[in-house]
Amino acid sequence: MMMKAQDIMTKEVVTIRGSATVAEAVAMMNELCLRALIVERRHEQDAYGIVTETDIVYKVTAYGVDPQKVRVFEIMTKPCITVNPDLGVEYVARLFANTRIRRAPVIKDKLLGIISVTDILTKSDFVEKPKSVVFEDEIQKAIADARTVCAEKGATSKECAVAWDIVEEMQAEAAHQRSIKLDKTAFDEYCEENPDAAEARMYDS
Repeated sequence: MMMKAQDIMTKEVVTIRGSATVAEAVAMMNELCLRALIVERRHEQDAYGIVTETDIVYKVTAYGVDPQKVRVFEIMTKPCITVNPDLGVEYVARLFANTRIRRAPVIKDKLLGIISVTDILTKSDFVEKPKSVVFEDEIQKAIADARTVCAEKGATSKECAVAWDIVEEMQAEAAHQRSIKLDKTAFDEYCEENPDAAEARMYDS
């Protein structure tokens, strides 16, 4: 089973009001050794925000502005990118990579926690159970299944074509994870042995 965001998130989330001063935010972050604070919603339909150490350094310190005179809402990111608690850890990592963020609140109706690149690095099982290895086993199993189905139903059967679709989808996902292009899919290899299987792929869905 893939670990989910809720399995590795930090449950104790420290929040701050948008109207607080940046000086107050800095004091809170220093006292609690935090790199970010979640900005509270003003009402139920409001979005959460986030203010990070980077926001403060880049937008306040760098300009020599008095942190007592700047409010959190002036430098925060809102709405911020949020993570569903059920999202698989590798997809959280991919979200972080694509958006270049380092942490995000975990939200489902309400604020449940915060997840960061550090959580992924320190609490996730990707070292013991790299997804590519687990996934490769699943792909091999799907290939064996497809060959069994095709042996029973025939190389030109719709069932055979559907079984290979599943394999191709899994191989595409695995290739995406490794960022590589497949020279030859398992279905291509199967077609070399059973040339008429290729025509069967042109079925109407």
